[in-house]
Amino acid sequence: MLVLRSYLLFLLFLSLPLLSLCSDSDLLLKKIKPALQGNATIENTQLSTWNLSTPLCQWRGLQWATATGSPLSCDSASTRSNLSLNSDTSIQLTSIQLPASGLQGYIPSDIGDFSSLQSIYLAVNSLHGSIPLELGNSPFLSEIDLGSNSFNGSLPPSIWNLCDQLVSVRVHGNRLSGSLPDPAGPNHTCDSLKVLDFGGNKLEGGFPLFITKFTGLQELDLSANRFTGSVPEALAEMKSLQKLNLSSNNFTGKLPAEFANSKFGADSFEGNTASLCGAPLKKCGSGSGLSPGWIAGIVIGLMAGGVVLASVSITLFQRRKKIKNKRIDEEEIELEEGEQNGEGRLIVFQGGEHLTLEEVLNATGQVMEKSSYGTVYKAKLSDGGNIALRLLREGSSKEPEECVPMVRELARARHENLVPLRAFYQGKRGEKLLVYDYFPHKSLFEILHESTTGRSLLNWPRRHKIALGVARGLSHLHTGHDAPITHGDVRSKNVLIDELFIPRLSDYGIGQLMVSAVADELVSAARADGYKAPELNKMKRSNPRTDVYSFGILLLELLMGKKPGERQSGGFDLPALVKVAVLEETTIEIFDPEVLKGIRSPTEDGLVQALKLAMGCCAPVATVRPDMAEVVRQLEENRPRNRSNLYSPTDIRSGAATPY
Repeated sequence: MLVLRSYLLFLLFLSLPLLSLCSDSDLLLKKIKPALQGNATIENTQLSTWNLSTPLCQWRGLQWATATGSPLSCDSASTRSNLSLNSDTSIQLTSIQLPASGLQGYIPSDIGDFSSLQSIYLAVNSLHGSIPLELGNSPFLSEIDLGSNSFNGSLPPSIWNLCDQLVSVRVHGNRLSGSLPDPAGPNHTCDSLKVLDFGGNKLEGGFPLFITKFTGLQELDLSANRFTGSVPEALAEMKSLQKLNLSSNNFTGKLPAEFANSKFGADSFEGNTASLCGAPLKKCGSGSGLSPGWIAGIVIGLMAGGVVLASVSITLFQRRKKIKNKRIDEEEIELEEGEQNGEGRLIVFQGGEHLTLEEVLNATGQVMEKSSYGTVYKAKLSDGGNIALRLLREGSSKEPEECVPMVRELARARHENLVPLRAFYQGKRGEKLLVYDYFPHKSLFEILHESTTGRSLLNWPRRHKIALGVARGLSHLHTGHDAPITHGDVRSKNVLIDELFIPRLSDYGIGQLMVSAVADELVSAARADGYKAPELNKMKRSNPRTDVYSFGILLLELLMGKKPGERQSGGFDLPALVKVAVLEETTIEIFDPEVLKGIRSPTEDGLVQALKLAMGCCAPVATVRPDMAEVVRQLEENRPRNRSNLYSPTDIRSGAATPY
């Protein structure tokens, strides 16, 4: 037995030199590539470049270092074509960068065998399985981004083995469960750590107190999980923290008083239990503040006021009087049952005072668009004018008591880059009509993708003008009212372009009027068309941050001239195309040739800045996206130098027709 044991140890000793001679490229080919590829029948485009017949410098999504630790420069033609590097054991892998690359496999345990790996970016793929424990064995690993995949199980505790050098950990939008593991050492402060993003998973337990010891942490996202209990005082005392998101959990109790004067607003805490209170949320102990007697008194008062208002409204309708010398924001006309045709109720808003119920219902209509939740008509009034009517399918929208207040909010949105809502009709049988100004113009989608002539006229100054106008309209929706209005369906089909290339956003807030099943249909449609933010896979509820993502796709659509969406419908994953171009250093090739015409310098004319801005808006992690006010600021600061190509009013006066 002793002889046999000695023999086995001898064999193991002989094998050690062979193991040490295994290069990082061998490990990639034999272990990592097959695992990331998964069971996909077609070889992944990025991974296909990892082969022995392709020089190491041309393997996509990877960065290398020499034996001295300095980055391997692949700039020279000789290095880019050097096949001998493939088997050079002194060349070390330092970074794996394959975001949005269509990976369908898993991360193998062999990932921990790379002795010089510093960063791994595998976000927005379809990777599954558990995050391997061995990931924590890489002595230099500092940046990890595995967001928007399908990883399950718990976060491996070995991640804190990297505490001394960790800079960022992002696992947003997976299926991780259980509680967050504590670092093994009680005094770990992870001094270099700046970003922790565990949002959009199924993590549970109380607030992980060890996080409050990370003294350099700047961004923390625990949103959309199942955390419970109170929010600790120590969190509010973290001076370095710049971004915080604890929304959509089950936190309870009173928020630390320090949050009352902090930079964090209500959106950092909304979506928790009703008992979570304290600034910037509702005041603790206030509840509704109304006793049953008070509520009854208010209801009676409102009923009495409603009778008076109805009487005044009927009188106004019968006498056809207009209020003059006074700004009218809203005039409500309610018909008594049996009067005229007894059809229901019309509410008119600023700019729609000339509309009557009879005119709206008797207008001759022409179908312009159909969807699962309604139909849009071009309707001609008796005086020859036109309006746009959106008929909401019966059962698709919320009950009147929920729907009408939101319609009123939408009607208050007045901006030159928004299609104004002029009136709202509620029928006796539940049918609803939204009445808008009619614009006889094509959508941005039609001009870009269905009109050769129109697209050729969309040079960069005009596309920039369109992007800036859309951004201003969205910014007004998000910040120009008491509560933000989420568009919820930003896409090129909902951007109308007039003869001066002024854009107007339509269909804003429609999803907020719909029942949940129909609202989910809108989200699904956004996904098919390529505009859906990744967090909507789980949250299902649009918000200003998802609008920013959709705007980023729209801006890429303008820059690239390509239709976003699923491949089978002729669309492209636009952010993925940009990432590939950046890795291959072919960024200039992604721009639409029509955009580049007359451009002397993509940087000086704001093209490169617009591309960076678009990709920032499309960040997989919602909290790192800019808000629309910042988007407007950046677009205004990086305008094209030559704006003489903009379609001007003089072109209209010369008799030229609409250019598309």
